[in-house]
Amino acid sequence: MESIYAALLLHKVGGKITEANVEKVLTAAGAKADKTEIAKLIAGLKGADIGEIINAVGSMPVMAAPAGGKTEKKKEKKKEKEEEIEEEPTGIGSLF
Repeated sequence: MESIYAALLLHKVGGKITEANVEKVLTAAGAKADKTEIAKLIAGLKGADIGEIINAVGSMPVMAAPAGGKTEKKKEKKKEKEEEIEEEPTGIGSLF
C-alpha cells in the first residue's frame, strides 16, 4: 500500500514513476521498500494515466449509509441502560 502512496506522491510533484524513484520515496519516509510490490505496481501502471484514474475515482458517487443502522443501535443501548437503572437496588441501596 505504501508503494501506491509513493507513486501518487511522485505523480503529484511531476516526478517519473519508476521502481527506483518509488523505492527512494519509501526509504526517505522510513518505510520498508518491498521490491516485489513495487515491481507489480510499476507493471500495473504501464500505459495507465494516473490523472484519469484519480479523476474517475473522485467522481464516483458516494453511497449513503443504510437508514436506521446506527440510530437503532443507539436507541437499543439507551433502552438497555434505562432498564439497568430501573432494577431493584441491592446492598446498602436497598435500605433506602
